[in-house]
Amino acid sequence: MTKKAIIIGAGPAGLTAAYQLLNTTDIIPEIYEETDEIGGISKTVRYNGNRIDIGGHRFFSKDENAVNFWFNLLPEQTAPSKDELLLGIKKDYSDKNGVKADPETTDKVMLIRRRVSRIFFLRKFFDYPISLKPQTFINMGLWRTIKAGFGYIAATVHKRKENSLEDFYINRFGKPLYQMFFEHYTEKLWGVHPSHIAPDWGAQRVKGLSVAKLLWTALTKPFNAKSGKVETSLIEEFFYPKFGPGQFWETVAEEIEKKGGKIFKNSPVTKLELENSTIKSITVSQNGTDSIVTGDYFISSMPVKDLVDRLNGNVPENVRNIAHNLPYRDFMTVGLLLDKLLLKNLTKYVTVNNIVPDCWIYMQERDVKIGRLQIFNNWSPYMVKDFENTVWIGLEYFCNEGDEFWQMSDKDFIDFAINELAKIDVINKADVKDAVRIKVKKAYPAYFGSYAQFGDVQNFLNGISNLYCVGRNGQHRYNNMDHSMVTAMEAVKVISSGSEDKSSIWNVNTEKEYHESKSAT
Repeated sequence: MTKKAIIIGAGPAGLTAAYQLLNTTDIIPEIYEETDEIGGISKTVRYNGNRIDIGGHRFFSKDENAVNFWFNLLPEQTAPSKDELLLGIKKDYSDKNGVKADPETTDKVMLIRRRVSRIFFLRKFFDYPISLKPQTFINMGLWRTIKAGFGYIAATVHKRKENSLEDFYINRFGKPLYQMFFEHYTEKLWGVHPSHIAPDWGAQRVKGLSVAKLLWTALTKPFNAKSGKVETSLIEEFFYPKFGPGQFWETVAEEIEKKGGKIFKNSPVTKLELENSTIKSITVSQNGTDSIVTGDYFISSMPVKDLVDRLNGNVPENVRNIAHNLPYRDFMTVGLLLDKLLLKNLTKYVTVNNIVPDCWIYMQERDVKIGRLQIFNNWSPYMVKDFENTVWIGLEYFCNEGDEFWQMSDKDFIDFAINELAKIDVINKADVKDAVRIKVKKAYPAYFGSYAQFGDVQNFLNGISNLYCVGRNGQHRYNNMDHSMVTAMEAVKVISSGSEDKSSIWNVNTEKEYHESKSAT
């Protein structure tokens, strides 16, 4: 008899799991998605002909399986994109495996995009990740530079015990640099001071980056260039679907259904029946009616908090309490359509209408609440309806569901966001042509509060024989999109092997190397 896998959530992890099951096993997947959209927080939101990428999703990975997964479905561009044509940029776009993919004539294509991300602080731009270029010190000023130098020396002499994210940052950058570039932004992101956040987050997101690494890179760069050994970072290039990340996941969903898998939208899972350390069934709410669905395997990408809350069976009280109190950070984006930005492009990069070339900008100014600013024109010219005459941006705010920001009306919050950008001379309010607000719940699993006891929850969930937790929310881990995909791939391997050892699923994204770089020769 054919076996069935029940998959909770149609985000990157859930969709990858279904696709892999169909391609490598005889197991038939059924996906139950709470919303009416595909892609989770990697979806693309459409608004009045323009598109918004929630949070920004660069397609880049050190994992070849993830990369191959992408290009099996969307081939790399083999001809110039719209902005390259307008600027007269010429590249060698050779056909890949005989597949022609011209972005001007086909939609199913991966663009090759230039990555520029910077920090906006003191009304000036700094490199991201922070670099040790002369311009960095000029922007910081003499006194801040001297303080940063002595602070770093002090940090190398006296290492802190890393009990918090604050300790983690100070050990690698010194206290002055930490206070300038990490402390305020981190608190803006999480709503909690870094001294109250576990160092795990830094280990995942900052990894091997430190002043020592920056110094070594600056000193060895001329020699590496001569020898052909360079550190290739996403500051240079990444891949991106023509119409944003949601386009890719919608393509995956189409393939899943073509191959016999099923996807049910607007179908929240409200209960999971647990008996003798095995999931027997789930209860799904569809159009106001509850249905019981059985399966052989259960793959969950739903938030751990919700998963444990909805387990009906013998769950230890401490596990329920820890999971129920796991913290999350919610997210809002304000899309603004503008005639122009006030920011000047003083970089070496040529852009259409000479807008700044950044994909996103980390807003570290202390007098505004905005966390990041995305410029969708630079992600893909096809994300913007009138690419040649308008600028389409996303103002990203971190919040908690139900707080003051969350409760504000769309109009009031949009007005607030516009005023913030005008205050720091990024836009002129008169240049705003259109606006929209989008809310996203549980966008970021947080590393404080009951997270300190998360190991108890993980051990309990691993003890459920036919349950496999994947993805960012499924593991309560701040994974990138590719990491979430790989957790799903590992889950399928474990299922197909019949192994009871789920450690490979949880070991994804635990290496200590800086996560957005790779060595090239």
